[in-house]
Order: sequence, then structure tokens, then C-alpha cells
Amino acid sequence: MTNLELVLNMLAEASTTEISKEKKPANLQENKEVARKGGEVANVAKKQLEKDTGKKVVTLEKDTGKKVVTSLNAKDFAKKLDKNTEK
Repeated sequence: MTNLELVLNMLAEASTTEISKEKKPANLQENKEVARKGGEVANVAKKQLEKDTGKKVVTLEKDTGKKVVTSLNAKDFAKKLDKNTEK
């Protein structure tokens, strides 16, 4: 995960927390709405940054400091895991 991805994630979480403190959701549906609104705060920031820089913030490749790892969906990950355990 890049630094920008981490910061946007933190923004979404912090926004959700603050909205929750103000709205005081009473049930699951209200909590879901608060979570959507918190995520939307980060989404607006992400879109503005991408517009201003002309670059995507969220990518499929992550720099781990040692090598670049491509994200896999759960199905592909399970296949790769099975192949590695057969050896």
C-alpha cells in the first residue's frame, strides 16, 4: 500500500468516526450510512488529487520495499497458494 493509499484510508476512518460521534447511529442501517459518508469524504479527496496530478492514487501494484507485488483476487490467491504448497 502506498503512503497516499494509507492516508486516504485513515481519512475515511477518521471521517467515519467523527460523523458517527455527531449522528449517533442506533442500528446497522444507520451505521452503514455513516460508513458510506466517511468513505465518500476520502473518495472526494482522492478524485481531486487524481484530477490535480493526472495520476491514479490507487494502483494494483504495491511497493513492499523489496519487490513489487501485484494484487490478486481471492480465487487467484487460493490457486497460487495451492501451487506453492504442492512443492
